[in-house]
Amino acid sequence: MQKRNRKSIRLKGYDYSQPGHYFITICTHQRTHLFGEVRGGKMVLNAMGTFADACWRAIPDHYPNVRLDAYVIMPNHMHGVLEIGESVGAVHEPPIENIHGAGRDLPLQNTPNVSKIIGRFKMTTAKQINILRGTPGVPVWQRNYYEHIVRDDDALNRIRQYVQNNPAEWQNDDNFDAVGGAP
Repeated sequence: MQKRNRKSIRLKGYDYSQPGHYFITICTHQRTHLFGEVRGGKMVLNAMGTFADACWRAIPDHYPNVRLDAYVIMPNHMHGVLEIGESVGAVHEPPIENIHGAGRDLPLQNTPNVSKIIGRFKMTTAKQINILRGTPGVPVWQRNYYEHIVRDDDALNRIRQYVQNNPAEWQNDDNFDAVGGAP
């Protein structure tokens, strides 16, 4: 059997657990519109979008040294800025629960990195979204995600503005007419 080699899009040698701001973009599988729609330049979340929003807002509950900055959930993707602060030692990740309350314990870990944070977010939301839509095992997210290490306050402010303006610019998005796109 031939093994696939995936090229990493991460900055080689960079420690993604170190303090700083990280701009994240996560797209749905095949750019499917799952999270609601943009009306009048504002994002209106459906049940799946509301759940994704709640999971994003819960990230600091699981990772005490992580703070959320600007974020937006769009019909087929989301943008968010995470700020990783100084390490607070071992972090216990509480059980991942489904809507029926069943969960499982996860091991203790040291300072989380961006990959672990996004991996947990994607796993949790995918499980619940598949329960909500009755499609167990169907991909919700693309395999990877885009990240950008925010280097200074000017870049952070530009990113915040981009995130804030994203719903108003939706009609100009290349994926506006992707699966489930424009009415």
